[in-house]
Amino acid sequence: MAGAGTPAVGGSGGTVVVSELDLALTAQIAVAWAGEAGEERRLGWWRTDLVSEFGGEDLFGRLLPHTWQWAVLQAVREAARRHDAELRRRDHAPDSIVSLYSLGFELDEHVDERLQDLKRAGAPPLEALPGLKDVLAPDWSRERISDWVSGHGTSAYRPSPIGRLLGNAVPAALPDTIRHLVAALAPLADDYPLPHYRRPS
Repeated sequence: MAGAGTPAVGGSGGTVVVSELDLALTAQIAVAWAGEAGEERRLGWWRTDLVSEFGGEDLFGRLLPHTWQWAVLQAVREAARRHDAELRRRDHAPDSIVSLYSLGFELDEHVDERLQDLKRAGAPPLEALPGLKDVLAPDWSRERISDWVSGHGTSAYRPSPIGRLLGNAVPAALPDTIRHLVAALAPLADDYPLPHYRRPS
């Protein structure tokens, strides 16, 4: 529950603290950035070259001179979300899957709205979401992303037809859900491992 002076958003699903939305957004952007397979290959989970000087940054910098940094990160996040969705669609009950890019209808809407709010506010991404500084850097380092993932602790999971299934119920608190989903990216794989929970039908 939000404390005094803590910004929060509401909905039929309860109240979500804005800092928790920022945590989710930071994780989504960080994983999306790390998953690119562009001119400077990172993990190679999606075929995009958006967050690079001569790729998306050049294009968006000319098209959107005031918001290009956000536009680039928004675009790579969308690429990751689509890849995540494609893997979820292969499951027999895709609507029951909870993943980093599919947290539930209301939460997904709140995270999207938070991204738009931050974009409109005008602060650069690394200022608005300081947690991104732990991952995003001009020089790619697999070790750095591995350390960032490990910093989220450990998650027990088992292989499933679509990825890595976390065995417990979805945590009640959003930060715990994010922490476990990110932790389950370890060890880093050649293909996006889709850490996920399954809600009961």
